[in-house]
Amino acid sequence: FFFLLLQMTKGIEIENHTAVTEFFFSAFPDLEKGGLLFFILLLLIYGFIITGNLMIFIVIQLDVALHTPMYFFISVLSFLEIWYTTTTIPKMLTNLISLQKTISIAGCLLQMYFFHSLGISEGCLLTAMAIDRYVAICKPLHYPTIVTPRLCAQLTAGSCLCGFLLVLPEIVWISTLPFCGPNQIHQIFCDFTPVLHLACTDTSLIVIVDAIHAAEILGSFLVIALSYIRIILVILRIPSAEGRHKAFSTCAAHIAVFLLFFGSVALMYLRFSATYSVFWDTAIAITFVVLAPFLNPIIYSLRNKDMKEAIKKFLCSQK
Repeated sequence: FFFLLLQMTKGIEIENHTAVTEFFFSAFPDLEKGGLLFFILLLLIYGFIITGNLMIFIVIQLDVALHTPMYFFISVLSFLEIWYTTTTIPKMLTNLISLQKTISIAGCLLQMYFFHSLGISEGCLLTAMAIDRYVAICKPLHYPTIVTPRLCAQLTAGSCLCGFLLVLPEIVWISTLPFCGPNQIHQIFCDFTPVLHLACTDTSLIVIVDAIHAAEILGSFLVIALSYIRIILVILRIPSAEGRHKAFSTCAAHIAVFLLFFGSVALMYLRFSATYSVFWDTAIAITFVVLAPFLNPIIYSLRNKDMKEAIKKFLCSQK
């Protein structure tokens, strides 16, 4: 629907200016100014992200010992991470070695839609994972009857449904806006605020968009934070040191991913009227577009004994 609306806006003359049909990314260095070095580094990171998350997903599917709600959610998170990074990093790689560094309006809208849809889906899934750990530690006797495979499937489907539906109205609205002036995006990917600043019309509704984003982020953050605070209080009351260590080890990875994901997202989308320099905007964007997905496979594999054993078993069987 929004692509039909987009086509209607193309070719329109707005205030005697020709409508813009593509955007230019100004944050990428030229090839002779370090672009090739960044390309090689980013390519290696992207390869690790895809390989690591794919390994986690396959191992969890094949190892019967990992067929538990916690690992089910981890496998879904890894699957989402693969597509989440694929919406932005391949285009970033192209921009690093290309002279054009451009993207069509349709491509920009697609990138925004899938990037934010998958990001919101991940945030909702992290909320479901926090609830799972809360029930497992705070109500262990009722855990098998509460967190059933059906509930896990429902929470996963609900997370994806929320992600792909919540962003759609904003994309439809942006697709109807005329773009006729500057076409430079001062960011490493298409995002709401940089694109809206290029529109040749009143975009005061951006305040409402910011409020919606803030409500989504804060809602998930509060649910997860309260769950883990309650979990930590319960763990601290466990009499034996071994019991405390075992209980905390099952949540440490989740807490690390939670802080990394929501910390970078909060810096990017809870700024309201605050403005950063192009350097800090780019640095924050790299944190949750590249760094967080890069660290997730490390956190979930190297800090998890069961996962490490399952990966070793899988690699040995392949040999």
